[in-house]
Amino acid sequence: MPGVGPKMAERIALYLMRSEETDNIVRAIEEAREHLHRCTLCGTFTESDPCQRCTDVARDKRLLCVVEEIADLEALERSGVFHGLYHLLGGVLSPLDGIGPRQLRIEPLVERLRKPGVSEVILATNPTVEGEATATYLTQIIQPLGQRVTRLAYGLPSGLALEYADELTLTRAFEGRKEV
Repeated sequence: MPGVGPKMAERIALYLMRSEETDNIVRAIEEAREHLHRCTLCGTFTESDPCQRCTDVARDKRLLCVVEEIADLEALERSGVFHGLYHLLGGVLSPLDGIGPRQLRIEPLVERLRKPGVSEVILATNPTVEGEATATYLTQIIQPLGQRVTRLAYGLPSGLALEYADELTLTRAFEGRKEV
């Protein structure tokens, strides 16, 4: 499992072997795999298609936020700062790992943007080499379609001392500075 080291995996395995709840956990996983599928619009896991977020009339349908993974979407939702629609790519471009445009949900994104409604696409890929490359690639594809393309600002996180910030973070912080 991603993010689970050998010691934690061992603890989980031992817990499951001793637990009387193991059958319930297995049943819950089987039910989730049986009932959940990808929303054809945004790509998140859902029981209904389109999902509840995509059909929510309170959301601003003019704004479309493109994220790498479901965890990114959930982080934005928890923050409460975005009230538009989402599009999950399912990863980032990474030629060394064999991930090109066809392995991501880029074509469904283009299909969504060809229909009227979305006026701004917010690229919220992570500030990694692959995330930046993906954002650049998407910008080149989206701009000819006529939508405004914006990118999340990056800079210094609150509480971080300058001496611990990397060069890219410092560069972004200077580029995104504001009048006081």
